[in-house]
Amino acid sequence: MKTIWVHTLVRNEERYIWYAVMSVIKHVDKILIWDTGSTDNTVKIIKEIKKLHPKKVQFREVGEVSTKEFTKVRQHMLDITDSNWVILVDGDDVWWDDSIKRIVDEIRGGDKIESVVTPFYNIVGDIFHYQEEKAGLYNIDGKKGHLTIRAFSRQIPGLHVSKPHGLQGIFDQSDRLIQNRPRRKRIFIDGKYMHFTNVGRSSSKTLDEQVPKRAKKLKHEIGHSFDLDYYYTEVFFKPKPDIVPSPWLSMNSSYSAKAYVQTPFKKV
Repeated sequence: MKTIWVHTLVRNEERYIWYAVMSVIKHVDKILIWDTGSTDNTVKIIKEIKKLHPKKVQFREVGEVSTKEFTKVRQHMLDITDSNWVILVDGDDVWWDDSIKRIVDEIRGGDKIESVVTPFYNIVGDIFHYQEEKAGLYNIDGKKGHLTIRAFSRQIPGLHVSKPHGLQGIFDQSDRLIQNRPRRKRIFIDGKYMHFTNVGRSSSKTLDEQVPKRAKKLKHEIGHSFDLDYYYTEVFFKPKPDIVPSPWLSMNSSYSAKAYVQTPFKKV
């Protein structure tokens, strides 16, 4: 059976790191969680996860890194990975159980694919709102929107990570992005996850701004509301340590005011 390892590279991710890792851990063989200099409760939360899953979690503190060094760390994770497939789960990616299960089942049941494209909800403002689909600029195999490749085979020739953090991509031996490799080796699975990259991911704006590139990602934007009967990812309803923050926080009045002013201009 094909083995699957998860790569999680983080810094100051205390709001969602518990939910991100716990949303996928039962479906994969191992998770490499490496921290690059967190100054909030991220490391403490990861250690709580490791207590629960000591055999699955490999935790390492690599220390603070630059944007270029971040890429080298990601490559090192790839170099030491002894699995057939890798799934990237950042500290701001929280999966529905059915979504990650569908990807894992497809990987373990198929022999002809080498990467998986999935859509995601881009969260803006708070957990109750997401960005409209036409704002998504990724274009893969003729599909445009909030799309990404989070799962790929270790058998891709010359597989490597390149370009600094923020522009980083996964490339083959010809320095071709894996999403530009032959389409027949790639499948699209309509299994979404929640992506919290554009909201605060630490306990304060100051701690978020310690992370390279993150300040530019924070958006003041009014998104679409999830339906009242929408079922959020299962991990949000499961027991957690007291150190893990609640995800059920609404945007404050100051944020709302700025968002209502800025959103129309962004659409233009």
